This record gives sequence, C-alpha cells and structure tokens, in this order.
Amino acid sequence: MTDETALLVADVFEAAGALRRLGERTADAEGLTQARWQVLSVASEDPLTVPQAARRLGVSRQNVQRVANDLVELEFAAFAPNPDHRSSPLLTLTSRGRESLARVTARAAALHAALFADISDEEIRSTRASLRRLLAELDRHEGTAGQR
Repeated sequence: MTDETALLVADVFEAAGALRRLGERTADAEGLTQARWQVLSVASEDPLTVPQAARRLGVSRQNVQRVANDLVELEFAAFAPNPDHRSSPLLTLTSRGRESLARVTARAAALHAALFADISDEEIRSTRASLRRLLAELDRHEGTAGQR
C-alpha cells in the first residue's frame, strides 16, 4: 500500500467517524438515535420487513429488529400485516414517525448546507465519483457486486 493510499484510508475512516458523530447529534436534537433515524428513513418510502430493511442498510436483522421494536414502543412506527408472509410483518411509519423524520431530515439538510458551503459542487461530484469507484472495487474484491 502506498503512503497516499494509507492516508486515504485513514481519512475515510476519520470522515466516517466525524459524520457519524454529527449524525448522532442531529438525531439526538430530535429525540432519536442515528440508528432509529436510519430505520425510519429506510421504511419511509414503502413498508418493509425487518430483513428487507436490514439488507438495505447493510446491517444485521437482529440489530434492525431491536431498533424497530423500540420505534414501535415509542409510537414512531407500527407493524402491519404482510400479505406475502404472515410471520414477517411490515414496518410502517406512524404520523409521529413521519413528523420526526421530516424534522431530523430538515435539520440534517441545514447542517449539510453549512458544512459543504465552501466546497464546490465540482469537488463534491469528483469526491463522490472516487468513493463510488472505491466502493465498486471493494464489492468486486468481496464478491458482492450490486448487493449494497
């Protein structure tokens, strides 16, 4: 590994950690955790089963089940019958969950606008393109192309 490659890997991990911390603070300001925010977000477009949500988020089914149970207990979400699979209900958002998701998403958008204000769209596009290439190589290396 070249020095530049090692430094890039370190920078990616540092940025990921800083963005996770920002995400936790953003979610906390709306009474959520980042995990709850992510599960609300993934289930916001279409109701999903817990295994479907876990696959979309790239985390374990058990982790999503725990978070989904918390969201249901807090009345941010509900489990609805699944006509395709009786033992795997669909996670749906309640009005409280939709309102909380809208608030945390708006808060995040404002923070992102401030955070990226001095970075040009061209730099953002270029960075994203490089990261997408890196992710594609990681998928190829792991034999998981298209599964993320």
